[in-house]
Amino acid sequence: MAAEFIKAIKEHQSAFGLGLTDEQIARLANYYELILEHNEFLHLVAPMSPEEFAIRHILESLTLLEYLPMSAMLADVGAGAGLPSIPCLLVRDGLTAILIESKEKKTKFLESVIESLGLLNRVRIVNSQFEEADLADCEFVTCRALDKFSEKLPRLLKWSRKQTFLFFGGKNLSEALQKQGVLFDQKLMPMSEQRFLFRDLQHVK
Repeated sequence: MAAEFIKAIKEHQSAFGLGLTDEQIARLANYYELILEHNEFLHLVAPMSPEEFAIRHILESLTLLEYLPMSAMLADVGAGAGLPSIPCLLVRDGLTAILIESKEKKTKFLESVIESLGLLNRVRIVNSQFEEADLADCEFVTCRALDKFSEKLPRLLKWSRKQTFLFFGGKNLSEALQKQGVLFDQKLMPMSEQRFLFRDLQHVK
C-alpha cells in the first residue's frame, strides 16, 4: 500500500506545483500507514485507494503551503486525522500548529501520531470544541472536514475574527461565506471539479 501511495505522490505532485524530496515523501508515507492502521476503528477517512488518498488528502492538504509564511503558526479546527495540518508540518519544518479536536478517541490518535512522527515540539493538541480553544499566537485558521461546516461557519468566523482563514470545501461553503458577507478568494483543487480552498482576504497583508 505504501509503495502505491509513494508512486501516486511522485506522479501527481507536479499538478499541485510541488517538488517533494524523497525524505519528505517517506514522512508522508509513514503518516499514511498510521492512518491505515487505525482507520478501521476510528473512521478517520472514508475507504479509498492509495492513489486517491495521496491526491485528495495529502496533495490537496499541501496546497495550504502556498499561502503560509515559512514559520507560520496555524490552528486546525476539527483536526480528525490531522488533515490538512500534519502533511504541511511534515513537509515544512518551520510551521507550528494547534490541532483542535472535540472527540477524545481522535485526540488520542493525534497524540500518538504526533509522537511517532517526531512533531511533539511543534504541535499542541486541544481536546475541546473550537469555541473553547485559545488561539494563542496563531496567524491562520484552517478547517477541512468539520461536521456541519456551513451551519457552524458564523460561530467559527466570530471566534477566529483576527486570524486569516484557509477553509477547504465546496459550493455550499462558498454560498455560506457569501451570506456572511466575507471577502474571500478561492482556488480550485487540481484534479477536482468541486473542491476548493477558500482564503480570507480581510486579513491578507
